[in-house]
Amino acid sequence: MASVGQLRRWLPPLLWAGVIWSFSTGWFSGERTANVILPVLAALVPGATLADLQAMHHAIRKAAHFTEYLILSVLLYRALRGNRRWNARAAGIAFTLAGLYALSDEFHQWFVPGRTAAATDCLIDVSGAAAGQGLVAARVPWRARLRRRSTA
Repeated sequence: MASVGQLRRWLPPLLWAGVIWSFSTGWFSGERTANVILPVLAALVPGATLADLQAMHHAIRKAAHFTEYLILSVLLYRALRGNRRWNARAAGIAFTLAGLYALSDEFHQWFVPGRTAAATDCLIDVSGAAAGQGLVAARVPWRARLRRRSTA
């Protein structure tokens, strides 16, 4: 039986995976998000052409892919690491799990009306997961320096 501590660590990445899954439904297809985002962009950038607005919409959607998996990767790392300090093995497993979830997400979209599976989206997702682990790794020396300064 899982302990409360394990549940507390694993609940955030599991919930976030559910959020990502919901973003893969027809409710968040490019056509539906365009209906919301394009008018907002048109108001923010009044001189933009339709092609400019569509390019911005596309960039926002790809940035969302990157960000979703950056967050998932960090949450997975935190769940795997437990109470230990930085752990390269946990970082590698978190990256791998996020990458596998990205593959399954694209496979899921293959069967969703209004959505398409794209290898480029998977590469963006995996890049976000890698960036998440880069942020985790970069944070370690910074925190260690702060601890040393506070004890000196």
